[in-house]
Amino acid sequence: MANQPVTADGFVYTSLAELMALEPRARGLSFLARQPLASILSGNHASRMRGRGLSFDELRRYMPGDDLRHLDWRASLRYGKAFVRTFNEERDRPTLLLVDQRMSMYFGSQRYFKSVTAAQLGALCAWMAFHAGDRVGGLVLGSEAIVQLRPLRSRARVQALCAELAKANQGLSAQGEDREGDNQLDQALRTCAAVAGHDHLVCIISDFAGVSPQTLQLLRQLQQHNDVIAIQVYDPIALNVPDKGRLVITQGALQVELEVGRRQVSRPLGEFLSGRLRDVAELLRRSQVPLMMISSGEDCVAQLRRELGRLAQGAR
Repeated sequence: MANQPVTADGFVYTSLAELMALEPRARGLSFLARQPLASILSGNHASRMRGRGLSFDELRRYMPGDDLRHLDWRASLRYGKAFVRTFNEERDRPTLLLVDQRMSMYFGSQRYFKSVTAAQLGALCAWMAFHAGDRVGGLVLGSEAIVQLRPLRSRARVQALCAELAKANQGLSAQGEDREGDNQLDQALRTCAAVAGHDHLVCIISDFAGVSPQTLQLLRQLQQHNDVIAIQVYDPIALNVPDKGRLVITQGALQVELEVGRRQVSRPLGEFLSGRLRDVAELLRRSQVPLMMISSGEDCVAQLRRELGRLAQGAR
């Protein structure tokens, strides 16, 4: 049976037009503060972002006031005079976005599906990097495959990334099957590490379903030579399971209806869902990756602004 076309209502499904229209709302947002950055996790750990790299400019005679750390001792000894190396800040750096559009993201109890919120965050981060003068690329982790776009500084590249996000988002459906056991997230992180190399800003947008012991190692590997930020998208029901009514939970082909008014259902369910959030936060703490948490029940732009504000305040 052929797939029926979806309606991009902005809540269950997003569209290319919607993601492109987020450009004005991304203005004024930045991952970088003027001071060295501190933790997003309210004191959980310190994290300095490398910012743009430095490229060698020239070797010249020392002048009073030059930074002594830039003295080139080999040249100074050779010529009998003090020489310093000067550097220019690189104009841009690559930003790589890993955006999760797996079946685990196809859920929403209030305003948006997690998959829509993740796509919106991916577009916002792409526009932020573009307006900062950086190259933008991405990996879209879909239900069937990983689509890769190498970083380029062009509006067309942002549009191409938004198009892939919308395509993967609209490819999700209640009939899809959850492949959590296939370690798709770890596979995407391996691809990300191979693509990023070093001196990238890597932003991982996911619910982090299916984390494994290997996930921690992969995150640490990415963090060694890159700036990494994790944005965990969660549904508000994970923090507050309703005390009455019925709740339908699905894993693709399997669908179960639970009567959450019963204590033996609501309590274990609440503990399970909130426990997953704590497990991911602990994993990221151990990996030294800063974490921002975004609820699918609220406007993601306002939340992102708040989280980035926390990041900037921690630098002061």
